Amino acid sequence: MVFFLGVIITVQIAHFSILDYLCRMTEIELKQKVNQGVYLPLMEAFYTLQGEGYHKGSAAYFIRIGGCDVGCHWCDVKESWDAEKHPPTRIESIVQEAKKWSNTVVVTGGEPLMWPMSPLTTELKSKGIITHIETSGAYNLSGAWDWFCLSPKKTKLPTPEAYKAADELKMIIHNQNDFKFAEEQAALVGEDCILFLQPEWSKREQMMPEMVDYVLKNPRWKVSLQTHKYLNIP
Repeated sequence: MVFFLGVIITVQIAHFSILDYLCRMTEIELKQKVNQGVYLPLMEAFYTLQGEGYHKGSAAYFIRIGGCDVGCHWCDVKESWDAEKHPPTRIESIVQEAKKWSNTVVVTGGEPLMWPMSPLTTELKSKGIITHIETSGAYNLSGAWDWFCLSPKKTKLPTPEAYKAADELKMIIHNQNDFKFAEEQAALVGEDCILFLQPEWSKREQMMPEMVDYVLKNPRWKVSLQTHKYLNIP
């Protein structure tokens, strides 16, 4: 009887060890799929009006990808930083849902370029969807983009490829020093890139008069506002 119980116990231990091994293998395989860009850590996705920059007021479907280590202290979506908190999701599922809502998709974050974007944009374009991205440009450029919004941050500067790809440069103005940083970044993008100054939300009342004055003196710049916050929409 003791021997019999011993056999049973041994089998159970072996059984749980195999299950544990298979679970670990599944996690490893899932991480590989995320690193390949065929799964992505999806924080949220929603249909709304674009609130900032060149396309403000236009309807679009937003895909917010988790993961960011740029670390802006004034970031309004800090819950996006930890990719582990957001479920790896098949890009086919993401695109299938997007297609129900809009023919224009804005991929944002977090920092979406932390992950390979080519599988996602290939799938989106196969469905006839226009692709936009909002990025700090701090990671290697991937994906095929119809509109590239570059928003550089001092903590982690864009790659040379990001400057070249930028259709729109959006500089966040938190204090006086940010005007100098904005000009430094504007010198690195192409001649056709549209230049925007946008007040950091918590400093908007303080910085807006200075931004208006700056744009009047430097008319190649335009003012961008977070109109979605004024409209109280996502």
